Amino acid sequence: MAMRISAAVLRQVGGPIHIESLHLDDPEADEVLVRIVASGICQTDAHVRQGHVPAPTPIVLGHEGAGVVERVGIAVQSVSVGDHVVLSYHSCGRCESCSSDHPAYCDLAFPINFAGARVDGSNALRDAKGAVVHGHFFGQSSFSNYALANLRNVVKVPRDLPLELLAPLGCGFQTGASAVLRSLGVTRGSSFVVFGVGAVGMAALMAANIAAAKRVIAVDLNADRLALARELGASDTIRAGKPDQVAAEINRITGRGANFLLDTSGHRDSLNAGIMAMAPMGKFGGVAFSPGSDASLQASSLFVGKSLQGIIQGDAIPQLFIPEMIAQYRAARFPFDRLVRFYDFDQIEQAFADAALGVAIKPVLRISPGGRA
Repeated sequence: MAMRISAAVLRQVGGPIHIESLHLDDPEADEVLVRIVASGICQTDAHVRQGHVPAPTPIVLGHEGAGVVERVGIAVQSVSVGDHVVLSYHSCGRCESCSSDHPAYCDLAFPINFAGARVDGSNALRDAKGAVVHGHFFGQSSFSNYALANLRNVVKVPRDLPLELLAPLGCGFQTGASAVLRSLGVTRGSSFVVFGVGAVGMAALMAANIAAAKRVIAVDLNADRLALARELGASDTIRAGKPDQVAAEINRITGRGANFLLDTSGHRDSLNAGIMAMAPMGKFGGVAFSPGSDASLQASSLFVGKSLQGIIQGDAIPQLFIPEMIAQYRAARFPFDRLVRFYDFDQIEQAFADAALGVAIKPVLRISPGGRA
């Protein structure tokens, strides 16, 4: 039996987002009905909204949800009614990547997260006129007071921490931290460079300190963010500029080039600077893109063992990595709370605007009460 919910609906690419009354179907066997307490806003939401990543409209976005389990399908055993949960990306659980513990590279990653429907093409959302509104974005569509998640993308979390704080662990912070700790495997005593210190980049530099990197270098245009990066553990900061100048400064600081680099900006200048600043056998990962970032490089620039790696979700397994981030937060080694700014649900347009302007590093929407410690 369908229930009535309030959800933020994007009806056309580049258009406004309005909170509407929708109907949400009951959970299927492998689904979990979650009362959403809060949802982070991620850059991917903005990319889809602007049409840089294709997805059907009308659609309910949101993929950093956190809330309380209200109902579970008959096949769900990992969570129970009343559990506090964080929602992450979705995966099929059957392909070669999923079976080898790399669900971020699921063979169905794009359709299962961006198609605005279940894998079988069905949809659980209808508007007041009975027309389909696309949901299941990243297996959740968490810009809503209730959402259907899947048993594969729901993660049980401790009840003593506020859900509004934990919400953004499902994507942005996970991507940055796990890119460092899992994908790149930053090592003790090494040098690490992050290009761009938004939510993903800040999480990455904090993770580099967890990994005990000797030099943690942050590169960005925003002076305020560079100052915060120093407070959060950057040993050095560089104002972004011409690639050769940035590379020269990285080489000066490290003496021989950086062992590990991560680009969160998606700009071609970051790629060019990073290639020039890699030490022999250095590893350079990228987690982002921006329109027109079609950089190119000479294959010879990767000689002496240098490597480039595309990274999705930090190659994280959410059920393992989200608890790890929470444990590091409790140990005061991953203070992601310093990056969060809260907004009421009806301030969603302001939250998007503040993120675009760089006013907020990680906007989090407070959607329904009941998730605070």
